[in-house]
Amino acid sequence: MGDMPEKIGRYTVVEMLGCGGMGEVYRAYSPAGDPVAVKLIRSDKLDPVARARFEKEAEIARTIIGTNRVARFLDADPYADRPWLAMDYVPGRTLLDYVNQEGPLPSVLVASLGALLSEGLAAVHAVGLLHRDLKPQNIILGDYGPIIIDFGLAAFADSGHGTLSNPGTVIGTVRCMPPEQAAGQTKVTPAADIYALGTVLLFAATGHYPYDGLEWAVIADLVRRPDVAPDLSGLPQELSLLVTGMMAHSPADRLSLDTAASMCTDLMAAAKVIPVQARNMLVDRTAPKPLRPVLLEQVLTPQWEAIQERLRQAALQDEDDEDGPLADGADVGADTSAAQSGDDVDEADVPSPSPPPEADRPTAPRRTPRKPASERVADELRERYAVHSSL
Repeated sequence: MGDMPEKIGRYTVVEMLGCGGMGEVYRAYSPAGDPVAVKLIRSDKLDPVARARFEKEAEIARTIIGTNRVARFLDADPYADRPWLAMDYVPGRTLLDYVNQEGPLPSVLVASLGALLSEGLAAVHAVGLLHRDLKPQNIILGDYGPIIIDFGLAAFADSGHGTLSNPGTVIGTVRCMPPEQAAGQTKVTPAADIYALGTVLLFAATGHYPYDGLEWAVIADLVRRPDVAPDLSGLPQELSLLVTGMMAHSPADRLSLDTAASMCTDLMAAAKVIPVQARNMLVDRTAPKPLRPVLLEQVLTPQWEAIQERLRQAALQDEDDEDGPLADGADVGADTSAAQSGDDVDEADVPSPSPPPEADRPTAPRRTPRKPASERVADELRERYAVHSSL
């Protein structure tokens, strides 16, 4: 695979996000600092026809409007030594990773997922594009909900070294592939994406695909055969009509995206949840959890212990100051000689001195109020952290 490139086009690469049958995906930054995801296409996926088709699809992909469910297409170079495309970087796990790590989603959230992705695919189909490779790996569960990625890459998947001729690299794809595509048809209709979306919802609800096997050719054969029913084990009854309708063997028998979206809305209503609530529940459950803030004491354990000790000592000093001769109300100028000598003095024998006239009274020097020790320590710490920001 080689070393990670420093730059792809105008984008500075910082890390690899993953790799698969089509190539590698990198997190990168634009010259202005915006994060992007850049996909670098494998060299064995290249031929002039695929490059030209990719260029055309990339131009169309820029025109997709009316949905927030598709990662925005930003830039591409079909004629680079290794073609690449850049899209919005969406932090989050793929649906594949989420289900594998956390388990299947409840039915109402699968319905929300289906409605949202149906809207996204409808916007893509409206500009004349198909995805042709929809699968759990291509659904990112971000802060805004599910996002579809990797539009335009089917141009290379259908090149001379197409999907079904690469054993070991396409099992994830062929598991979600409609029968007509598994049979080798490259000219497919929007119904192909609808079938694939049905497999995605099945996976979200059960954690498995409709067909499985150890080799891609075995899986492809099962997908093509109309007499082999998909594995729907574990699928909740309320989702059965939706999923089987989307995965009908014949493209003509499959649900439309509008019908699928309406059925998803009805499922949410039956659960007494409106779509916006279901979407929020889906986001709350699947979006990346914010990183727990690293507390100062976790980073600076020895320093933190020293700071805590200083604050404890300062608090004790504050208490001593309150009880000492400088406490509020204490007579700073009182004669304490008798007490210091240790002699017992009878108050009756000591005449009360007449107060001197106002003008003759000595003026005690005015003391500047002293901050409590704890405040002094806090001020000192603020000063130190302002100077040494790395602490």
